[in-house]
Amino acid sequence: MITSASSLLLSVAMAAAAGLVGSFAVMRRMTLASDAISHVALPGIGLALAFRVHPLIGGAAALLLGTFAIWGLERRTRISTETLIGVVFSTALAAGSLLASGEELIDALLGSPGDLTGWEVALGLVGALAVIGFVLGARNRLLLALVSPDIARTAGIDVRRLDLLYLLAFALTVALGLRYLGVLLMGSLIIIPAATARYLARSLAGMFAVAVAAAVLATVAGTWTAAHYHRPSGPVIVAIAAGLFFLGVLARRDS
Repeated sequence: MITSASSLLLSVAMAAAAGLVGSFAVMRRMTLASDAISHVALPGIGLALAFRVHPLIGGAAALLLGTFAIWGLERRTRISTETLIGVVFSTALAAGSLLASGEELIDALLGSPGDLTGWEVALGLVGALAVIGFVLGARNRLLLALVSPDIARTAGIDVRRLDLLYLLAFALTVALGLRYLGVLLMGSLIIIPAATARYLARSLAGMFAVAVAAAVLATVAGTWTAAHYHRPSGPVIVAIAAGLFFLGVLARRDS
């Protein structure tokens, strides 16, 4: 098993990735869709449990397949991303509920942190750094494609490919947090800190900074509080993130 320091490092990296990905999810008005896409992992987790494979592998595989399905359907049907995510989400939720049951389903929905193994920490850190590197490296292209896809195409940006890469980064971020928060709550960690940053920040760099800080603070404080009071970490982390959001709203109103 891995030391608490390694687990803390992984949780911080995961939270930072969630804050960065969530910033663009909020700007793209994907708040509800962001929560829905995390549920796509459920059937993969159910199949993994049925075949005695690590549930994180099944969840990540389902998210990957779901992402390509959403992107492919969007290109074929011209239906909005949010609508397609809703369709895939509903299908995945129904399939996952049939494949997993009892305590296994509860763990999949709410997470079960426990002790992390070496490969979980290693893959988690690599995945988190990949997401962070992508968002920071592609931030200008993502912003331009968000403001005006036509201008982005004129500038030589492959908007469809960029959309796919963003969706993959989003799916990977969800997969990183499944162990901590589960299917139900991971979307919340991506959206709530970003919503806080959207309300408080005046620039993209400021939004990144506030979103990452809020996500990291909620994750670290929530993990410690849950361990101290013997509570599930996922709900505590999200509750602290929500508390930071409401504090931010009050602070800005008073300023």
